[in-house]
Amino acid sequence: MKLRRLVSGTAAAVGLAAAGNRVLTGRTGSLSPALPGRQHTYRWRGMDVSYTEAGDLSNPDLLLVHGINAAASSHEFAEVFEDLADEFHVIAPDLPGFGNSDRPPLLYSGALYVDFLADFARDTVEDATCVASSLSGAYAVEAADSAGFSRLVLVCPTAQTMPTKRPRLRSLLRAPVIGTGLYNLIASRPSIRYFSADHGYYDMEKFTDETLEYEWESAHQPGARYAPASFISGFLDRPVDLGKELAELDVLTTLVWGREADITPLRQGRTLAETADTRLVVIDRARLLPHVEHPREFAGVVREELRGPEDE
Repeated sequence: MKLRRLVSGTAAAVGLAAAGNRVLTGRTGSLSPALPGRQHTYRWRGMDVSYTEAGDLSNPDLLLVHGINAAASSHEFAEVFEDLADEFHVIAPDLPGFGNSDRPPLLYSGALYVDFLADFARDTVEDATCVASSLSGAYAVEAADSAGFSRLVLVCPTAQTMPTKRPRLRSLLRAPVIGTGLYNLIASRPSIRYFSADHGYYDMEKFTDETLEYEWESAHQPGARYAPASFISGFLDRPVDLGKELAELDVLTTLVWGREADITPLRQGRTLAETADTRLVVIDRARLLPHVEHPREFAGVVREELRGPEDE
């Protein structure tokens, strides 16, 4: 009798999860472009990767690479994109598995994103300054030589977000019904708002309803759970010492840190800057996303880096 009840209860739970998943799928529309500008597609390893381009082609190239989370996309740079495009030739991709890019059911890895960034940069920019956020900062450092970056601006960069890899968790999140249900909880509007308040933003008044809706739509596109499943289970981390990698890299680098950042606290930024002998810019009243909370100040830092010490 107990076994029968357990089986019946499990079947009911699976049925409810499946029904909930279908409801969410029905409510999710097509995703609009993350940024205003010229929309393009880059074909890479059988995937269509979406990217936005803006600004005069004769201006210095500036590549913007968004960070990694369940709702990630190049929309992260919405507050600075048009401002920077007034002076630079700006390109911002949606990384494979995110935004408007294809999201096939791959076993996504950090190495895949390093390879993508190197190939994409070689084919779309020249002597670019690369602005990369959080975990993508590690990808940019590893790809820098192959990509031919002239400068790096890294926002709260890190190579490690999880204590260890958890293959069982990844498999669970990739499962058709239960995995989709769990992912839908992680990527729900309350969860997106919670994580933004917990470590993304210092001032949640700057987290707009428009941003919440775009992130929710992005997080519920077909195939949306596969890349986040690898992220949450630690498979997008990189096994590198970021300070050592930067110290050995012959590329001008600036670190930008939110003073109130807690997942990657400022003390880590100071240690990284000292180890790699790089400039550290601290933006007050900001956490993980100083470029979102203080776009004018951040754009000023980028402009200063593009001038370079030799021009001062």
